Amino acid sequence: MQSGLYKSFEFFIIFILVPISFALSYSPWLKLIIGFTGFIYIVFVLLKVEKEKIQISKNLNWKLFFKQTLVKFLGIAMVTTLFVWFTNKEALFSVLLNKPILWFLILIIYSVFSVYPQELVYRTFYFKRYSGALKNKNLFLFINAIMFSLGHLFFKNPLVLVLTFFGGLLFAVTYNKTKSTLLVSIEHAIYGCWLFTVGMGDMLGFPL
Repeated sequence: MQSGLYKSFEFFIIFILVPISFALSYSPWLKLIIGFTGFIYIVFVLLKVEKEKIQISKNLNWKLFFKQTLVKFLGIAMVTTLFVWFTNKEALFSVLLNKPILWFLILIIYSVFSVYPQELVYRTFYFKRYSGALKNKNLFLFINAIMFSLGHLFFKNPLVLVLTFFGGLLFAVTYNKTKSTLLVSIEHAIYGCWLFTVGMGDMLGFPL
């Protein structure tokens, strides 16, 4: 087990320094190398140091999960639909209606190559490595949401930071309850795919 000092340095590099650096202007290839190297490090630590087993738990309460997720989704859907309606009515469901194949491909790519890696880093790794650092669990979850929002700083969009902060809170609470990367990834994918569907894809890096 690494020392507290090592983990503090690790936390600073992964969750603060790298995300802030990605908001700066330098070679996209260098950013890609840094991001890929960091992800490999995180997977290595999870598997070899923390002895995390990447498997689906047999004790997941799927019924309760989907019931709670549906309630949250309905609230999110209502608010975001009204937001797009009043700010950019032409974008409302535009990709779904005009480019259904592209819409479907985006949802698949986003869910597999964006959502799951994010949850592996910001929930599985974060909780496994630093859960013992704070006795106040609410503060621990709050910091997780801030770090998740900071991870989207490269979009340079205040609304994205706000959305990812509140999304981070929802995901942190879900993971804290379920301890399941799969469930929190499904929840994340549902909300994120809805944002693409309703017409907010340009905010998430897919200018359509």
